[in-house]
Amino acid sequence: MTIKNISDYLEKIAPLNQAEDFDNVGLLIGNETTEVNGVLVTLDTLEETIDEAIKKNCNLIISFHPIIFSGLKKINGNSYVERVVMKAIQNNIAIYATHTALDNSKIGVSAKMCEVLGLTNYSILLPKEDSTIGMGMIGDLHKPMFEDDFLTFTKKTFKTNGIRFSSKTGKHIKKVAVLGGSGSFAIADAIHKKADAYISADFKYHDFFKAEDKILLIDVGHYESEQFTKNLLVEYLTKKFTSFAVILSEKSTNPIYYL
Repeated sequence: MTIKNISDYLEKIAPLNQAEDFDNVGLLIGNETTEVNGVLVTLDTLEETIDEAIKKNCNLIISFHPIIFSGLKKINGNSYVERVVMKAIQNNIAIYATHTALDNSKIGVSAKMCEVLGLTNYSILLPKEDSTIGMGMIGDLHKPMFEDDFLTFTKKTFKTNGIRFSSKTGKHIKKVAVLGGSGSFAIADAIHKKADAYISADFKYHDFFKAEDKILLIDVGHYESEQFTKNLLVEYLTKKFTSFAVILSEKSTNPIYYL
C-alpha cells in the first residue's frame, strides 16, 4: 500500500481543490510511491510527533494542520518548523495535511463537532456555490437547554479548563452553530440563521460585542474545537485500510495552558 493509495482515499473525503486559497494541503513531505508501514494521525506535527512516529514505526503522518504553511526560504533548524521538516526528511517520514479541505467537507471537522454535541438535522453554516461544501455547521439539540446548563455541557464536551462567552441572552438554547478553529468571520451568519448559540474559537475582544443579545457566543479554544478531528480521520482510515496500523497520536499538541 502506497501513500498515493491513502491520499486518493483522503481526497474523496476532503478534496484538495475545496481547500481555501491561502492554505497548504496535501502531501507536504515525501514521495507518493512510498510503501506505507504505518500511519500516525495528529492535529499538529511537532518534533515530538516525529519522535512518536519513529517509535511506533509509522512512516506517514496525517496531520490536520500543515507544518509548512508559508514559504520556507531556508531549512537550517532555526525554528520549530525547520526542525520538524529536517527530522522528517532525515527519518524518511512523509507528512500529509488536510486542514481547510477537511474544514469544508460536509463530513469533516464541523460535522464531528455536531456529532459530539449530539446535534440533529445539521447542515452547512456557510455553504459555497453548490451548497455541498462549506465552513461550519448548524443543527438542533434534542431538547432545549438553559444557557447555564448548555455552557456547562459545552465545557465538559470539549474537555476544556475554561470557556469564554458573551453576555447571556436569557433564552433557551435549541439551535446551535459550530465551526472548528478561528470562526469569528461567521458570527453574522450564525445570527442570520437564527442560531441560539455559536461555538468556535479565537474570538477577539470586540467580536463578543457582535452578539448584541441575539446569540450566545462561546469560545472553547482553537485546539479544543478541533481536537476530535484526528479521531475522525482514524475512523475513516481504519474502515478502509487493514494492511497497516493506523494510530491515533497520544500527544496533546495544544500550545495553550490554563491556570
